[in-house]
Amino acid sequence: MKVRVVCRKVRDYIRYDLKEIAFPSSLPDPPHIKKRRKLTWHERFLVLKEASRLYAASWVRDIGPELRPNDYKKDEDSENEPSGSKSTTKDKEPSTLEDLAVAARGGMETLKPALLRIYMTRASAYRDALKSFIHGYQEGIQQVVERKEDSKSEQESDIRNKST
Repeated sequence: MKVRVVCRKVRDYIRYDLKEIAFPSSLPDPPHIKKRRKLTWHERFLVLKEASRLYAASWVRDIGPELRPNDYKKDEDSENEPSGSKSTTKDKEPSTLEDLAVAARGGMETLKPALLRIYMTRASAYRDALKSFIHGYQEGIQQVVERKEDSKSEQESDIRNKST
């Protein structure tokens, strides 16, 4: 009888558990995730057509408005709006990426100060954020301590009023 039970357990282990260990099944999706519907053949064709068009366009150095008209419509809308301050600051100051690109062309002598400047700005931003967090945390602790002191004083006054 015991040999039979042992054989069954070994067989079940090999049949179910070992298979799960060697080839684990994926976990089911969480309940809050909604499954998307499957695309129709026509929609798949349209996606393939758009992807191949963009892939072919990526071989061109400059992707112009004729290849990506939707992106350029957004830019034209933002240019039509009166926002002169945004365009003047962009014209005067190069972005960090542009600054690094120029520095990289100049070699290691120009790249090192540019990287140092980026690291220092990030470090100062991190330091400022840490200081503001510590300040807010200390304010929160002070509020909790004040509340505890107020509740203790109220309890003491209640006890005194009850005893008299």
